[in-house]
Amino acid sequence: MSATLQRPSHALTQGAIGKTLLMFTLPILAGNVLQSLNGSVNAIWIGHGLGEAALAAGSNVNTILFLLIGAVLGIGMAATILVGQSIGANDVAQAKRVVGTSLVFFALLSFAIAALGLAFAEPLMVAMHTPVESLPLAVAYLRVILLGIPFIYLQAFMSMALRGAGDARTPFLFLALNVVLDIALNPLFIFGTRRLVGMPLIPEMGIAGSATASLIATATTTILLIVYLYRTRHFLCLRRDELHHLRVDPVILKSLIVKGLPMGLQMVVMSASMVAMISLVNGFGAHTTAAYGACFQLWNYIQMPSISVGMAASSMAAQNVGAKLWARVDKVAMTGIGFNFLLTGSLAVIVYLFNRGALNLFLPAAGGAIEIAQHINHIVVWSFILFGISFVLAGVVRSTGAVIPPLIILVIALWVVRIPFAYAFVHRWGADAVWWSFPLGSAVSMVLSALYYRYGGWRRARMLATA
Repeated sequence: MSATLQRPSHALTQGAIGKTLLMFTLPILAGNVLQSLNGSVNAIWIGHGLGEAALAAGSNVNTILFLLIGAVLGIGMAATILVGQSIGANDVAQAKRVVGTSLVFFALLSFAIAALGLAFAEPLMVAMHTPVESLPLAVAYLRVILLGIPFIYLQAFMSMALRGAGDARTPFLFLALNVVLDIALNPLFIFGTRRLVGMPLIPEMGIAGSATASLIATATTTILLIVYLYRTRHFLCLRRDELHHLRVDPVILKSLIVKGLPMGLQMVVMSASMVAMISLVNGFGAHTTAAYGACFQLWNYIQMPSISVGMAASSMAAQNVGAKLWARVDKVAMTGIGFNFLLTGSLAVIVYLFNRGALNLFLPAAGGAIEIAQHINHIVVWSFILFGISFVLAGVVRSTGAVIPPLIILVIALWVVRIPFAYAFVHRWGADAVWWSFPLGSAVSMVLSALYYRYGGWRRARMLATA
């Protein structure tokens, strides 16, 4: 490893925008795919190896984990933007102040959540109406997962800070290592090495073993990432004479919370809308619910390119905002929209061409569910291109600190248009009212996002009150 101090890279503020944005997006996209595959593989180990009760326990705990990660994702995104703006403005000292304040905040928050979770793990699972046969499994699984929260939060923050500094490759490499370790260790700790290879090195731990494998994988890669950053003398690392940056800067902390919470609330708004939708879909019977569930699995992958492009565009725009290169900020937005059409559009075309085959991955060929699922995809899939445009524009808009308007637009699209439309017309159109509400909501989101991008005051927004 190099012993030379790394200097900030200004690749995001220089050179060809298309190539730079694409090369920055690809590691983020690959990382998102890896995380989804990791969850799927672990669910297979639990479901096939331990049975339905264990799978139900894992599903309940993963819901809690999703909320815990989503609750701080907005804070991490705010830190990403602050780091990006600081690097764009050649203000490494401010970037280090952001890192120091964020580290203290994430550390205190993660330990508090872990302690509270460990104390109330069983009451929480009972309050979620976890099935009786799954309850002890869920509690055991949750308690080990909570031990890993400090490592999960720290790794997520470091990855976001590196992306804000213009490096998407390093977070991807360590995420890939995390996923490989997690997948490899899962069966060893679930079933024990005596059962697998005839050697009593690791005891059989059941579902707690799956959580233990994830804990070891995350802790290992987090520690290795820290070691790597210090061995390569990364410019964001705090040296001995810079530990004063660990004193919380109230201006930066206020920005992290005030700007981060609205971004985190977007995940809450989207999650709540999905709960409302599945509640409506359940009324049409098991076949329709199964069809919707299968489609939803595909939609997660279809949306990944637009989510990744939006994240990349936000980091790239933040550096250009810091450098006051507004012409490049606009070009980042337009290029991101173009990549959304190319990547999301390509996946949509593939699904249309191989609709039944793709759904066969989740549904049996016989039965009525797969026919319903094909019908759903025909109506809905193309609308993710429209929603992707909104996601890219929102990412660019947020790079200045304008975080409230994208949240309002999302609330309008989902809770003023999509869900009321579905409920209002469900008695006249049946389930088609639900399916058509997706394109309608996406179109409204795209139009409002484009109007705000063109005429809104997002360019005058600031992340820090002192800016």
